[in-house]
Amino acid sequence: MNQIICAFIASLGAISSLQYSHATETAWPTKAVTIVLPSTPGAASDVLTRAVAAELAKITGQSFIIENRPGAAGVIALSHLKRSAPDGYTLSYGNINNLAINPALFKKLAYDANRDFVPVGPMYTVPNLLVVRKDSPYKTVADLIAAAKKSPGQMTWAASNLGSSGHMGGELFKDLSGVDTQFIPYNGDPQSLTDLVGGRLDYTFTNATVAYPMVKSGKLHALAITTSERVEMDASIPTLAESGLKDYENSAWGGLIAPAGTPKDIIMKISETLNTAMHSPTVQATLKQSFATPTPGTQQEYSTLIAQEQRKWAQLIESAKIEKQ
Repeated sequence: MNQIICAFIASLGAISSLQYSHATETAWPTKAVTIVLPSTPGAASDVLTRAVAAELAKITGQSFIIENRPGAAGVIALSHLKRSAPDGYTLSYGNINNLAINPALFKKLAYDANRDFVPVGPMYTVPNLLVVRKDSPYKTVADLIAAAKKSPGQMTWAASNLGSSGHMGGELFKDLSGVDTQFIPYNGDPQSLTDLVGGRLDYTFTNATVAYPMVKSGKLHALAITTSERVEMDASIPTLAESGLKDYENSAWGGLIAPAGTPKDIIMKISETLNTAMHSPTVQATLKQSFATPTPGTQQEYSTLIAQEQRKWAQLIESAKIEKQ
């Protein structure tokens, strides 16, 4: 009899556990989700993440609200995320600069990239373009390098933010080519491109999503792309590696992160939903049209990428003697 009673109690526990697991599995989302972006409206991550958010809303039946909080090299947005409730309803765009570069570039940060956040999953990568204005005297990378070496410290260049992939890509360019040029940080690619077209800058390293339409319209000239190989979106643009800077490679990447303390089952639910969205033909087509490569993947794959990139850029900042902020 005791054995029967114990078996009955065990079965009730198993049923209860299954019910609990099912309830947990379907608990997210039951209301609108906010994705905090460390970029201005119209920036590459803004355009691309909105496409992903639309698909997430379609899958879940809930709204995904984009909240732009640009500035301070992504610190404003991630500081907000750090203070947010760890319940899966406030997420942020974690990318190459705020997760991998900032920890090595800044002496003090208002957040700890590894302690304060939990990686959810990857979304996409975007190459940068080395661009000049349409009437620039520099028609090739070799032209630009030669001119910079004739006038050390005189040429100016820009990127969207301190610690952005464009900034580090430009520093890598300086390190490998041996040029001495002045870096001017901007709060977003659109502003720097406006000044480039207006002749107030000599060149920029800019996300292809934002710059390529201006290349196609004739306002800018692309000297090179920062990927290791030419891309199918426009195979006419040479790489920096084939332009004389051997082994040059640098692309922006990003995904979703959540505040530390978010329950693991919620993280896994978001990760699985994000992965489904990234496999969507609609999302893949939209991203490719914007010069981005969709990168569906797991939480673990995203965590591994972040760790690898943290090591890579810390080594560059050290070896190139880039001044810490």
